[in-house]
Amino acid sequence: MHILLSRTDRIGDLILSTPAIATVRASFPDARVTIVTSAYNRVAVERNPNLDEVRSIRNSERPSTLGSEFRGKVDLAIALAPRAADFAIVGATRAPIRIGYTYVRRYFARLTGRMYLTDLALSQADPLLVDRNPLRPVRHEVEELLDLVARAGATRRVDDLRIDIVDRDRHAVAHLPANSLTFHLADHWLRDGSTLENTIGLLRELHRFGLPVVVTHAAEHRAQAAVISRANVVDAVVGDLTFFEWAAAFERARCVVTVDTAATHVASAMRKPTVVAFEDRFFHLSSQEWAPYRVPHAIVRKPAHETPAELDRLRADIVAGVAGVLQRVHA
Repeated sequence: MHILLSRTDRIGDLILSTPAIATVRASFPDARVTIVTSAYNRVAVERNPNLDEVRSIRNSERPSTLGSEFRGKVDLAIALAPRAADFAIVGATRAPIRIGYTYVRRYFARLTGRMYLTDLALSQADPLLVDRNPLRPVRHEVEELLDLVARAGATRRVDDLRIDIVDRDRHAVAHLPANSLTFHLADHWLRDGSTLENTIGLLRELHRFGLPVVVTHAAEHRAQAAVISRANVVDAVVGDLTFFEWAAAFERARCVVTVDTAATHVASAMRKPTVVAFEDRFFHLSSQEWAPYRVPHAIVRKPAHETPAELDRLRADIVAGVAGVLQRVHA
């Protein structure tokens, strides 16, 4: 049996797909399992032992062209992302069973999806529906994906997120303080209800817990990280890490503080308590669908504006979130 999975969007979403991937492997132990990723997100599963092959679609390559390479060779194909590219990859395999999902109000996707898939599931995680009714419950993306592969016949459910770090990754970050509050610097700390100055103030306040404060960052935030380093408000600032070294840095933490990025899901995969600040827009949807998974956590809503009072409130809410998470872990 040959099973093809497809997920060509973001790193965080592919991390959230790892329980579904493990469930497929556990349910079909003798099958060959191939996944199609983008060149960008493939790092999340490069070491995943539940996969026999990782194929990446090139930027210039048509999804249907790649999918057609598997025509007549695949028994089951599953689009793990609700995207046209993944539908096209799965559809082009012409596998007897081709499954995917989309959102209730994506009417065009519902119509065209039937051209590619033999079975199209519907998700209630729609931004406009939840915005109109903030009390509307939304299932976590991991749960949606586990339901999707169960619909394809997978019966042995695996719940844990997975990132496979090794000793060389740990060695690369062994100089960082252990049991730290590890703060991931990302774009949403710098705009839309937060500022660099306010972030520096927050990092200063995080020292009240008596733990080392470590900042991680990607290359695009090297300049802002340098400003933080010069402010002398943290114990360490580290960038230029590989994906797996970054995960290893989170493994050393007592608690991770981040905004809604892949960092949230890397922290969950490393089983670390997490405090996440979600954007004000579509907060009710995002804070449910992409919340930290199966770890102690606190969720904070970023303000809509950057007035002094609202920035003060953001800092206070994050500090309170950290205090609550640390208290639960200690208890």
